[in-house]
Amino acid sequence: MQRLRFTKMHGIANDYVYVDCFVQPKPDGAALARAVSPRRTGVGSDGVILILPSVTADCRMEMYNADGSRGEMCGNGIRCVGKYVYERGIAKRNPLRVETDAGVKTLFLSINNDDKVDAVTVDMGEPILDARSIPVALDRSPVLRYPLRVGNHEVQITAVSMGNPHCVLLVPDVATAPVHELGPVLEHHPLFPARVNVEFVAVTSPAELQMRVWERGSGETEACGTGACAAVVAASLLGVTGRKVDVQLRGGILRIEWRETDNHVYMTGPAEEVFEGELLWPRTAY
Repeated sequence: MQRLRFTKMHGIANDYVYVDCFVQPKPDGAALARAVSPRRTGVGSDGVILILPSVTADCRMEMYNADGSRGEMCGNGIRCVGKYVYERGIAKRNPLRVETDAGVKTLFLSINNDDKVDAVTVDMGEPILDARSIPVALDRSPVLRYPLRVGNHEVQITAVSMGNPHCVLLVPDVATAPVHELGPVLEHHPLFPARVNVEFVAVTSPAELQMRVWERGSGETEACGTGACAAVVAASLLGVTGRKVDVQLRGGILRIEWRETDNHVYMTGPAEEVFEGELLWPRTAY
């Protein structure tokens, strides 16, 4: 049994437990996520992110959802990784490069006079619209307003991958959206062989969206960075917004831009550290 140090961080209330594997052995990320994520019996988080050395970038991140499943990418999480790596002196560079399961991402840091990172813009790369690559079990691409019956609901879905799969639904009002009814059903729907994150999106203007999200492996969370990117791509493709949009989530606002010059999606938002701690690991119960 070892003393495992961790840092609790969040990006607009999408919170994770971060473990610095530059200075301590790498734990079993899946088991750790299942142990620490519960709000009443654990540290409380949407999952775990391990910060590791990389041979291709300044660091590598491994992301695990609250149920222990592996996620390819986390938009809010990677901003916090950038803050941690810069402020701890692991890589005192701007921009930073972070290796993820969805490829290497470039982070542009907003640094204040105290040499602290307030916000981060992430080059999230090009959105993936090919159905099989998202993946969606359909022989049509792109998947735009595809009609689907889910229980008593008739919905139209738009599918996008930002390194992880997303299913975007336009709704008249996010407050009354059936997130907890449709979210888990769509997450496990056979149309999505790798499961899927589900975004419930209301258009308030051509430059603003409101969104709630059901995250694969974690349930409803306060925010999802890759989901906000997917929502803007979907809304732009459907002609209901432009390419530069503020996305209002429960935890705060993300600024998303899908640039025509390089077809990349850029996400800007804050990153905040909450506290540090340590726990005995492994534990049979936590």
